[in-house]
Amino acid sequence: MSDLFAASGLERSAPRPLADELRPQTLGDIVGQPHLLGEDGRLTRMLKGERIGSLILWGPPGTGKTTLARLLAHHVRLEFVQISAIFSGVADLKKVFETARGARSVGRGTLLFVDEIHRFNRAQQDAFLPVVEDGTITLVGATTENPSFELNSALLSRAQVLVFKPLTEDALAALLTRAEGVRGPLPVTADARASLIRMADGDGRAILTLAEEVYRVAAAGETLDAEAVQAILQRRAPAYDKDRDGHYNLISALHKSVRGSDPDAALYYLMRMLEGGEDPMYLARRLTRMAAEDIGLADPHALTLAISARDTYDFLGTPEGELALAELTVYLALAPKSNALYKAFKAARRFVKETPSLNPPKTIMNAPTKLMREEGYGDGYEYDHDVPGGISGQNYFPDGLPPQRFYEPTDRGREAALKKALEAADAVRARRRGEG
Repeated sequence: MSDLFAASGLERSAPRPLADELRPQTLGDIVGQPHLLGEDGRLTRMLKGERIGSLILWGPPGTGKTTLARLLAHHVRLEFVQISAIFSGVADLKKVFETARGARSVGRGTLLFVDEIHRFNRAQQDAFLPVVEDGTITLVGATTENPSFELNSALLSRAQVLVFKPLTEDALAALLTRAEGVRGPLPVTADARASLIRMADGDGRAILTLAEEVYRVAAAGETLDAEAVQAILQRRAPAYDKDRDGHYNLISALHKSVRGSDPDAALYYLMRMLEGGEDPMYLARRLTRMAAEDIGLADPHALTLAISARDTYDFLGTPEGELALAELTVYLALAPKSNALYKAFKAARRFVKETPSLNPPKTIMNAPTKLMREEGYGDGYEYDHDVPGGISGQNYFPDGLPPQRFYEPTDRGREAALKKALEAADAVRARRRGEG
């Protein structure tokens, strides 16, 4: 019966979301991915032979991955089958594979589109390997997560990864223009239009959904300004998933902006994460790590300020305490940088793991018992406070283990003074060894 309704055209007259109504009908209709579909795009070159291999489409929501898969099937004359990894299991896959084998036996190929393919576990992903290898299906998987981390290496080796980019403002504006071709002029001011594009956050489906809401609520003859649009639509949640790629990408960007002494970029990424719902205490912990790793002894006060910012947030909570995190972020970005302590820490740990566990020299070991005194514990120890300059120059490394240099201070910030102090201590030790 449903086929009869489809044939009669009644389905096309039923109400449809604007995003569905404007779904591209050809590959050339897809906007925002010129690196894939432009004249010299990667996919354009693939399609010159009108055959494709298995693909993984990686990119954020609303960038055209599902649409591309559907149009690809039509372009290369394959049966299009779509499943979602969220709602499917191994039993569903077996049914799809059996149907594909049947189609293949009568000369028809199958393009299997798997949405959210990263949701399949490793064993489920392995189920694709034989049917991809023997050509039973052409697999096109879509994922918003980094395939390098979420997909089996065996599956990745049998597919090419195509990266989808968030839609640019120009691409989003083009979608609004298409919407106006169907629904008429969008009843908004130029500033409101720009605000809609910003709220879409690179998501083509989102810009059409937002436009549809504006068409729905605007009264006849009314033109909405940016403030009215924002009040009606509220605020679309930033594209950020605390447990996925967005989390790791943004914390990496925050860390590198602080390391690169750019307070404005660092504040931008801090706000992106806070607005996306990140736990402020997680950010406090990461900022404290930056104080120790990237600033270290070039500005020892940075670590103290990091602990103070954490305690301030713990005391005030959101949103007042977030100002302390912002203050810390700017301070860390502008503080002198040194990873000398971090490098010394790693070098010392590596050295300890690679060398025998030797005892300290008896000279610097305490002798609380008569037996230990008889064994020479503490013999010849020089109390450094009692010698000129406060440095005796005696050896503190185990006997038989040459003195090591792990910490190499820089000339930046407080470390410049520490470097001079280290050089002075080195000179005393050298004279003690007869090298001066």
